[in-house]
Amino acid sequence: MASPGPGEVSPASFRDPSGFVFLRAGRVLRQVNKSYAPDYDQLMESGLYRALVDAGRLIPHEETDEPAELPDECYRVLAPEPVPLISYPYEWCFSQLKDAALATLAIQLRAMEHGMALKDASAYNIQFVRGRPVMIDTLSFERYREGEPWVAYRQFCQHFLAPLALMSRTDVRLGQLFRVYIDGVPLDLASRLLPGRTRWSLGLATHVHLHARTQQRYADRQGTAKRRPVTRLALTGIIRSLENTVRGLRWRPGGTEWAEYYDATNYSTGAFKHKQGLVERYLDRVRPRTVWDLGANTGEFTRLAAERGIPSAAFDIDPAAVEKNYRDCRERGEENILPLVLDLTNPSPGIGWENEERMSIAQRGPADLTMALALVHHLAISNNLPLSKVARFFSHVGAKLIVEFVPKTDSQVKRLLSTRADIFPGYTREEFERYFGERFRILESSPVEGSERTLYLMERKTTD
Repeated sequence: MASPGPGEVSPASFRDPSGFVFLRAGRVLRQVNKSYAPDYDQLMESGLYRALVDAGRLIPHEETDEPAELPDECYRVLAPEPVPLISYPYEWCFSQLKDAALATLAIQLRAMEHGMALKDASAYNIQFVRGRPVMIDTLSFERYREGEPWVAYRQFCQHFLAPLALMSRTDVRLGQLFRVYIDGVPLDLASRLLPGRTRWSLGLATHVHLHARTQQRYADRQGTAKRRPVTRLALTGIIRSLENTVRGLRWRPGGTEWAEYYDATNYSTGAFKHKQGLVERYLDRVRPRTVWDLGANTGEFTRLAAERGIPSAAFDIDPAAVEKNYRDCRERGEENILPLVLDLTNPSPGIGWENEERMSIAQRGPADLTMALALVHHLAISNNLPLSKVARFFSHVGAKLIVEFVPKTDSQVKRLLSTRADIFPGYTREEFERYFGERFRILESSPVEGSERTLYLMERKTTD
């Protein structure tokens, strides 16, 4: 049998000398370099790996006989459990980032019990798997050295505490700063943006405001600053202080148009139930492996896929709607829904070094099925997007499509047009079917009883 060909090193995995992730024949593999061997051995032999995996805090892996990508540097090749969909902190709601922060601190405390510590605290090392925040970077641990400070302290504050404080105390939309500052929100910026009253909060005063001033003070003489020994007890106290500060940050969703959407919808109870039935029928017909619900609001229809055991992402532009969805998922123990914040008119781009460290949303697809329910009229009328471009975008992100057409005679579209001129003569069902028909085969269409809307099931056309 021929040996596997060379793999492709992940563009997000080149900064750590301990190892890297690479792809080969569709499999995600991780090379552990020889330089990391002592720390890897301690992770595995100390019981920390098993404790974290059993607690659902660390992604499990298997050691494999796969050929290394760089054999001269290789100590082990690991095959981690696949993550259904990679997401990034700027796509998380407030409670997702908060849960990820608390998970990171819990991992640090558990690591110290086994003679280890996290050498980095990047939010990108956390992914949501089966509804829970899980660390995916097996190489983030190092042997604990008595008296040494926590080297990941600054990164934790930039990746978790600063954005959470800004989202909680200033404006939840400031979570989007992650798209500009890929290595977390600078503490001096966070300190300036936070309200003055946060200086009276012991945790924020210490870990953000004072921390920011200390960084500035020693910025030009980091090499000469003397480090005082930090005992294990003192380090544990710092971690507990961070934990208490994070737990004390809260944000209450509500009061936005989309978070209250289902309370103000123009659907009758019968029409809503009929629409649910149509979506269920379409799902059962095509049996998709993955679903992306675009414009999912609080996930009412996403759950129809998730209840069938289908890993489903629920995207929405409104942080309040995503927050409500995530809280519901957490309270119900739902494992197949990943709520994410996404503006389809300005979706997550490729960012980082060479625009490749963090993938665009399109690069993380396509999904087996996308759903676009009560969405097209918002894209076409509220955002002036031609139907041809909407159809093209949907064809890029999904192989199959459940899409709803809402005509101008619908009360929701009338409301959109009530404050602007109707400059959309091409927004008709006929034009909708023409443009979508260029990229999809219409497998089925059904009117939604008790409304003027139509639901379609489509399949992307193959191209030569």
